[in-house]
Amino acid sequence: MIATEVLVLMAAALLGLGFVAQQHAAYAEPLGEVLHVSLLLHLARKPLWLFGIGAMVGGQILASLALQEANVTQVAPLLATNLIFALALAAVRYQEFLGRAEWLGAVLVSGGVAVFLASGQPHGGDLSGPAAVAWMAAAGVLALAGVLVVLALRTGLKTKAMLLAAAAGALYGLQDALTRGSLLTLEHGPRALFGSWYLYTLPVIAVTGIWLNQSAFDAAPLRISLPTATATEPIIGIVLGVAIFRERLRVDPQALVGEVVGLVALVVGIVILGRSPFLAKSEQGPQQPDSQRQ
Repeated sequence: MIATEVLVLMAAALLGLGFVAQQHAAYAEPLGEVLHVSLLLHLARKPLWLFGIGAMVGGQILASLALQEANVTQVAPLLATNLIFALALAAVRYQEFLGRAEWLGAVLVSGGVAVFLASGQPHGGDLSGPAAVAWMAAAGVLALAGVLVVLALRTGLKTKAMLLAAAAGALYGLQDALTRGSLLTLEHGPRALFGSWYLYTLPVIAVTGIWLNQSAFDAAPLRISLPTATATEPIIGIVLGVAIFRERLRVDPQALVGEVVGLVALVVGIVILGRSPFLAKSEQGPQQPDSQRQ
């Protein structure tokens, strides 16, 4: 398990690097491209954004390798540490030291993940559950993402960015579950994989998640968009892991308290890290005045 955890943390580091690079490229795009396909087309011409996508893909590959050995309920919370790595990279870039708030947030995030995993002791997971349950769970996440996008269309830029990031985070959580489903199906052979809906749904969800995330990055700085996506992904991943693959957590009172405390600490830590001035530095240098992004 130690090797798997290291693999997931390496994945989180690459994801953090990728998100920072993507946001720096996307925030310079015109606001009119939010939720337009043209946004991806224009970003695809930027080396910085392509580098960010490459880092994210590398992180997803490492996460997929981890999902071969561990379940979604174990992997998804660890991936939430990508925000810590994003802050560390920002500190290195600006050659400044992290403050007490950043260290507190990092401790809460990492400690929250550790407490959740230690208390819940996630285990099990297979494809023995009814296919209808998997379809309903996936449809529920898609419906949630759709509602968030619709609400985002009627709000100001900051709220729009948070809602779009939450929708992207929900799809990233679904992506984790679909990856796990594909890997479990592959154990029955390539023919089973190519006959599974997991394989064909996965790239669509992945691309849609990227599109929503870039729109969130375009609408507002990293400190507003990234924490929301980071907090949403593990929660959705845990729910789907339990609902689709019957992954199990301890349910005795002491364990439940630890699980709740761990998840609350994780979310609070993410909020604290999201307020870091290091993430606010990504606001510098957009093509449009800040007054147009309020």
